[in-house]
Amino acid sequence: MNTDTLLALGFYALVTSITPGPNNLMLLASGVNFGFAKTLPHLAGISIGFGVMVFGVGLGFAELFTAYPPLYTGVRIVGALYLVWLAWQIATAPAPSDSGTRRRPLGFLGAAAFQWVNPKAWVMAVGASANYLPAGATVVQVAVVAIIYALVNAPSVALWALFGSSVRGWLQRAQNRRMFNILMAILLLATLYPMLTARLG
Repeated sequence: MNTDTLLALGFYALVTSITPGPNNLMLLASGVNFGFAKTLPHLAGISIGFGVMVFGVGLGFAELFTAYPPLYTGVRIVGALYLVWLAWQIATAPAPSDSGTRRRPLGFLGAAAFQWVNPKAWVMAVGASANYLPAGATVVQVAVVAIIYALVNAPSVALWALFGSSVRGWLQRAQNRRMFNILMAILLLATLYPMLTARLG
């Protein structure tokens, strides 16, 4: 792959990673509720999990969806249900001042697993594979695309967690924090429409 292709891939990865979506909204909420440091495993799970997905798609894993369309439908349904559950967790997250055991942020494995049931992530991965890999791409070429995407994705999504962490002080009041969490949950649920109507090709 030439330099122009790699630069175009980097720009594609930046635009698709930094724009609002389920991952970024969850990182924003996690930054507000738990701080940046405790959100790092969640952040790493997104970037590494998505990089692994791009690698798998580049090797032809997404062709299963073409051969078996109900499989993609199943992924979207599972992803939607998981997203609803995550939205509920955000909406009902207690404020730091609340008594009792505080909920923990989403961990590395949970964030990585979410990529595989996130239809938007599938569309992004297929787009990277279709547009930036040559026909008959080697394993090394697929790995390069996956690594570049993961490296660009990490700082892009980190900005959302950093922003959430930076406004924690403004949301110290329990009532304000609850209103913020409910708003994030609603926005997260709003991402269901484009996710469920997205197409791979």
